[in-house]
Amino acid sequence: MSETIQVITSEFVKLNVSNSSNDVVSFEKKFDKKLTIGELKSKLEVLTGGNKGTMQLELYSGSKLICKIDNDDAYFGSYPIDDNMRLHVIDNIISFDQDVDKFELTETQYENRQDSVRSFLKRNRLGKYNDEEMKQLELKKQEAEKRELERLEKITVGSRCKVTTTGHPTRLGTVMYKGELDGKKGLFVGVKFDEPLGINDGSANGKKYFECQPKYGSFVLPSAVEIGDFPEEEIDFDDEI
Repeated sequence: MSETIQVITSEFVKLNVSNSSNDVVSFEKKFDKKLTIGELKSKLEVLTGGNKGTMQLELYSGSKLICKIDNDDAYFGSYPIDDNMRLHVIDNIISFDQDVDKFELTETQYENRQDSVRSFLKRNRLGKYNDEEMKQLELKKQEAEKRELERLEKITVGSRCKVTTTGHPTRLGTVMYKGELDGKKGLFVGVKFDEPLGINDGSANGKKYFECQPKYGSFVLPSAVEIGDFPEEEIDFDDEI
């Protein structure tokens, strides 16, 4: 008589949550695999400030996209999720410019309403009204900022580097700048790529930080940069048709 082997997996999964409105900070959260994707989006509304109706979800392992999570009726556990993966929330909120009078409440009127989002969050001790959760989020933020600073200190201007960011191919280039950017929170690394795979000419918000041709420059987070002896990309035009 053969013995039946059962594989028992946890009912919960621990993920890092990031969102498109803040590329610097992500935080760790545990989710029930029995949640439907619709229910998951409702929870993420509170956590990220996104909109359930326009929210899109992507699952990553490191920088590799595992899959898009796009079926609101499916169970979260039906997707290939595993501990320490990253759940990325994309907030595609469409805004319309309309020449109509807006109805606006005063702060006191909004505070006294019982059917507002703020009232719901307060009653259920969610989001910024959960002191312990906010304390944990602040600690996560401080740890992330500390890691970025430590990584930045090891990066030297003039070094060859490899840059890996979501939605872009791996790019090789040279470090041209490191530090703060006017009007931006956080620390950044300015890179001049070997090929026109960037988004600027070394400028950000109208200020020039380094010299390069248009589309050859970008500013990225220190965590996206790997320093090494990467040979410069050579483009062989003879092979092009």
